[in-house]
Amino acid sequence: MKLFKLSILPLAILLISFACKKSATDTTTSTGTATVPEVYKKIYGASSISSDGTYLTIKTTGTPDHKSIYYATSNSLYENFSGTTFGGRTFAKNPNSIAAQTLTFKIPLNPAVSSNHASTPLGPIGISLNGVPFYNQYAGPNLPLTNEANSFDQYYGHPQQSGQYHYHVEPIYLTTVKATKSSLLGFLLDGFPVYGPMENGSLVTNAMLDAYHGHTAATTDYPNGIYHYHITDADPYINGSGFYGTAGTVTQ
Repeated sequence: MKLFKLSILPLAILLISFACKKSATDTTTSTGTATVPEVYKKIYGASSISSDGTYLTIKTTGTPDHKSIYYATSNSLYENFSGTTFGGRTFAKNPNSIAAQTLTFKIPLNPAVSSNHASTPLGPIGISLNGVPFYNQYAGPNLPLTNEANSFDQYYGHPQQSGQYHYHVEPIYLTTVKATKSSLLGFLLDGFPVYGPMENGSLVTNAMLDAYHGHTAATTDYPNGIYHYHITDADPYINGSGFYGTAGTVTQ
C-alpha cells in the first residue's frame, strides 16, 4: 500500500500543476487587458478606454458636447453665433459641418522623453477630455492660424473638410464650464498630459515653457511631478517644436 501511494502522489501533483498553469494562461489570453489608471477616466468623451499594460487605446467619435454653429440646425446642440471669437477676431463661419468620426488613439501608458522629438503632424495630435481632438498650431504645412482662427466657434473649435471637429487653441468649454483654467484638459499622442493656461494661481506664458511647450512640475493629478504641456493664448498654443515623448498613433 505504501508503494502504491508513493507512485501516485507525483502524478497527482503533476496533474494539479498542469491544470493550474493552463487556467492562468487561459485567463490572460481571454482578457488581454490591464487596469486603466483613474486619471485617464477623466476623458469623459471617450466611447471606450482600455489598456494592454503598455498602451492605452481610446476610442471617440470626436463630436463636442457643447453647442456650436457648426452642428446641423436640427441638432439640439446647434447654436447660432456671430461677433468676436479667439483673439478678438471677427467670426467668419467656414463651409464645413460637424460629423461623427471613428477615431482610435493609442498612447503610451508610461510616457518617456524621446531622443528625436518628432514633429507633430497635421490632424489629431492628442485628445481632450470631451473626446475632441487637439490639432497643432498650423492651418496647413507651416501655415499659421492667422486667418483660420477667424472660423473658431463660440468655444474656439471648428470642423475641417470631413467634418472632424477639433481645437487648435484653448478649449474654453473645458476651461470655463467643465473644469478650470488650471485643470487637466487631455493628453497628446506621446502620453504626456495637457493642462490649461493657469498654474498655481498664475497665468502661464510661453517664456515659462520649453521648446515643446511644457515643463516638469507637480500637478493635482500627478503630485510627484510629471512633464506636461500647457495651453497658452499665443502661438504655438498647445505644442511647440514637436512631441516631448515618443508619440503613439491615431487611426481614423
